[in-house]
Amino acid sequence: MINITIIAVGKIKENYLTLGIEEYLKRIKKYSKIEIIEIIDEKNPSNDNDSEIIKILEQESDQILSKIPKDSFIIALGIEGEMISSEALADLIDKTTQYRNNKIVFIIGSSHGLAEKVKKNAEKVISFSKMTFPHQLMRLILCEQLYRSLSILNHTSYHK
Repeated sequence: MINITIIAVGKIKENYLTLGIEEYLKRIKKYSKIEIIEIIDEKNPSNDNDSEIIKILEQESDQILSKIPKDSFIIALGIEGEMISSEALADLIDKTTQYRNNKIVFIIGSSHGLAEKVKKNAEKVISFSKMTFPHQLMRLILCEQLYRSLSILNHTSYHK
């Protein structure tokens, strides 16, 4: 069985996002084990001060890296990553679980993104769009795409 871990910075604050994520997690569990690990998002006292943002990203990266299960295939989400289709994500999951191992970790950063050391630890950095999404909404989008990918792999009618 595939073991998927999502490591995400911050807590979901909006109820509609929580409900959507819970629905997709319930659907995913038919095909895969899945766990979401939330990392505390560090507060930025000076808002857009670049040196403070770098410091915050480093603090978050230490938390993220400490939560990655051993021997996992790591996929970071970042706007600068490779844009892939739903079919390509399904193929990536399939090939990873067939030829590498069954543990896949997806990492979603904070509103400031991810530190370079997290991206360098990842085997792959992917982007779902050239657009910027709130990191809380990205968690819902990722869950939907994981369900879609697993539906593709299991030949169900969800993906049309």
